[in-house]
Amino acid sequence: MRSLLLLAISLAALSLACSGGDSDAQAALVKRGKVVFETNCTACHSPDPRLDGPVGPGNACASSELLHAKVLRNEYPPGYAPKRDTQAMAPLPHLEKELPALAAYLQSLGCAK
Repeated sequence: MRSLLLLAISLAALSLACSGGDSDAQAALVKRGKVVFETNCTACHSPDPRLDGPVGPGNACASSELLHAKVLRNEYPPGYAPKRDTQAMAPLPHLEKELPALAAYLQSLGCAK
């Protein structure tokens, strides 16, 4: 009986730890994305991604597909209607490994689901 109780407690603790781990990992990804945005994007885009910047438009809620195309190649994904029709942004291929974090941050800003 005692071992069964210990097993039940262990399983409950494991379940709680696993569910918290996902949200902790997501929070860390969003935090990293905010740093990436602040250090690489705010010169042209507003420090608040929901607002337009002096050169680049607001980019809150930008999709991963848009970020990959625009950040890596200065292109738009097929069928995307740009907010500004410019080619001012230089490709930033050194940010490729940071794109998941950047997308997590931009999509965390109260985007409609």
